[in-house]
Amino acid sequence: MDRRKFIKQAAIVGAATPFLINGIPMKALSNTSFFNKVLNKADNNGNIMVLIQLHGGNDGLNTFVPLNMYDEYYNIRANVALPVNGKRKLIKLDENISDKQQLGLHPDIFNFKKMYDEASAAVVQNVGYENMNMSHFRSRDIYFMGGDYNSNYRSGWIGRWLNHDYPGYPNNYPSTEYPDPLALELGNTNSLAFHRELGIPIGLSIANPQAFYDLINGVGGELPINFPDSYYGDELAFLMNMENKAMSYAERLKYLYDNGSNSSGVIYPERYLLSAPENNMHNPLSEQLKILSRLISGGSTTQVYIIRIGGFDTHADQVEAYDNTMGRHSALLYHLTSAVKAFYDDLKAQGLDEKVVTMTFSEFGRRVYSNASYGTDHGKAQPVMLFGPGLKGGVYGDNADLNDLDRGNLKWKIDYRQIYTSVLQDWLGASDAALAAVYFDGFVDDKLDLFGLSKNNKNKNPDSHKLYDCYPNPAKSTLTLSYFLIEDVAVSLQIRNEKGNVVKNIISLKNTKGKHEIITDISALRSGIYYYTFKAGKIKYVKKLIKM
Repeated sequence: MDRRKFIKQAAIVGAATPFLINGIPMKALSNTSFFNKVLNKADNNGNIMVLIQLHGGNDGLNTFVPLNMYDEYYNIRANVALPVNGKRKLIKLDENISDKQQLGLHPDIFNFKKMYDEASAAVVQNVGYENMNMSHFRSRDIYFMGGDYNSNYRSGWIGRWLNHDYPGYPNNYPSTEYPDPLALELGNTNSLAFHRELGIPIGLSIANPQAFYDLINGVGGELPINFPDSYYGDELAFLMNMENKAMSYAERLKYLYDNGSNSSGVIYPERYLLSAPENNMHNPLSEQLKILSRLISGGSTTQVYIIRIGGFDTHADQVEAYDNTMGRHSALLYHLTSAVKAFYDDLKAQGLDEKVVTMTFSEFGRRVYSNASYGTDHGKAQPVMLFGPGLKGGVYGDNADLNDLDRGNLKWKIDYRQIYTSVLQDWLGASDAALAAVYFDGFVDDKLDLFGLSKNNKNKNPDSHKLYDCYPNPAKSTLTLSYFLIEDVAVSLQIRNEKGNVVKNIISLKNTKGKHEIITDISALRSGIYYYTFKAGKIKYVKKLIKM
């Protein structure tokens, strides 16, 4: 490719419009894709969030069936309803929760059940926002913006967060300390989620690291270094700067991809095994998740990924006419949950699963009433699925009341920003100031309690005394600390300020062998950076704590 043609396409990138090279979609480069430490910023805690967009509007009512209202469910949508009897009957999720939360899983998401039983999956019911919009484009943008039904932000919630925590692009990046893109998107759609109010979007988007590297390095010739003192010169200098950064991105991504691997013992599913339209048989998520796993395995410090699977706009032929448990929607749910299960099996085999949480989102759910075409039309509230051993797991919220609908639609009960606030603060370590910049500060008190000790930390006995990471961190009022003792031993647990002075004695006593968990009040501490220190015999741990 010659340089003139590349610059034309790079200009398109700057305008945040996708373009194709040999069928590979390329989109805007990051405005803060390389990190810079700033004041009032929580350090990168190493955690990763993968967002999976269920494009088209997932039918949550046929994903998680309210068993306490099964008769109403069946009568309302008999031609698509899932059975409670037979070989392909609903899977009961959890017998140990209240009747109002009892859910029957679609039989093709048995992998969700497996992960749920390991405390590595959760479902949040009836998620939405006030005056939910049923337009694909508008509702999708609202979820990407992180706004209300009448908001018109030019930015996305992820873009505002990263723009607050990592300013200074493009002058200060890349750096040896932060060599990776902060946000990465796979696919052929340029989402609003990574945009900031001014300037180019915040995330790099590619379909394949090798193809991106080949594209960038296929541009010949030397870059100009002198530019006219004019608007044209400024624009050209900007494009040349972007090309330099693109080269750095490309080389780094190729290195990570080549340095990483997928576990040889894990098979990512390629096809749905039962009956569905042919264009729904192939699993589009497996290859995307294999790429992410390989990048993470290679040492990537990217914190946020977006991938997507389409086909959920099931107005017609959602199920097979002869069997409601098969068909288009069944295949999509199988693709989602089986690929995610393989992804976590892959990461676990490499000791990486505890640092990754995955969350689904869709622009809306479907109507409660089915239509005559064996399908369902645009609706409102929807379930959100989360995966990963860093979760507490469980069911959040009660089943919808099918006798109390919003013009034939499920009523929302949990604002989606209650989930996103928890993701940002409790998983990714965003500060109060960052949440204010994202416009989520009003949801801090109502965020969901989603995250806790990882599954492996809960169940695995270490070879020596062990202090686990506290949560939440940053913390506002209460703090949970956990540790494991391999024998009876004297234990000391304290919080110290940056000068090393003890500001709170939590415990100082002899503890018995096994796991211990302590909840302590830190509301009296001033906002700032502290360290919690743990001594057990000759073992000592010191870990950072951020008090909001």
